[in-house]
Amino acid sequence: MGMYQHIRALYTNPQENLGGLWQQRLIKMRREPTILALERPTRLDRARALGYKAKQGFLIVRVRVKRGGRKRELIKGGRKTRQMRRRKILSMNYQWVAEGRAQRYHSNLEVLNSYWLAKDGLYHWYEVIMVDPHRPEIKSDAHINWICTTKHRNRVFRGKTSAAKKSRGLRHTGKGAEKS
Repeated sequence: MGMYQHIRALYTNPQENLGGLWQQRLIKMRREPTILALERPTRLDRARALGYKAKQGFLIVRVRVKRGGRKRELIKGGRKTRQMRRRKILSMNYQWVAEGRAQRYHSNLEVLNSYWLAKDGLYHWYEVIMVDPHRPEIKSDAHINWICTTKHRNRVFRGKTSAAKKSRGLRHTGKGAEKS
């Protein structure tokens, strides 16, 4: 097995495979700010698979999202009993929320993709791959320079990232879905 396969195997069950290192990382991540720019990705295999390159113009941002609390408050006014039930307020998954927060924090960059990093009883952590579309290194790279055009501006807010498409039900290719 190569290096990337070993990293992928560790993260199939990180709590058992990483042991004490996993606990240390969680303790450290809980104390850090909610949105933190990193020098290098924690999961190199996943970042590379999603388009990350170790060159100028790419940035990894770790985002912490609080779990739970995604429903409306209980209605206390007068309603028909049929209308009194709680309704889900947020139809976005946690990963899409994390991408949006990273985009608002780094408004000059564009979200390329993101991946799950960790979770505990209170938080989810995601690492978001961001690209600077104004860097000459990005503009000259044939694989990523599509993100430099203006039609890809703020793609996370328009539901164009992979996590957003999954949340919107657009990645389903099973029975009944049109295959292209």
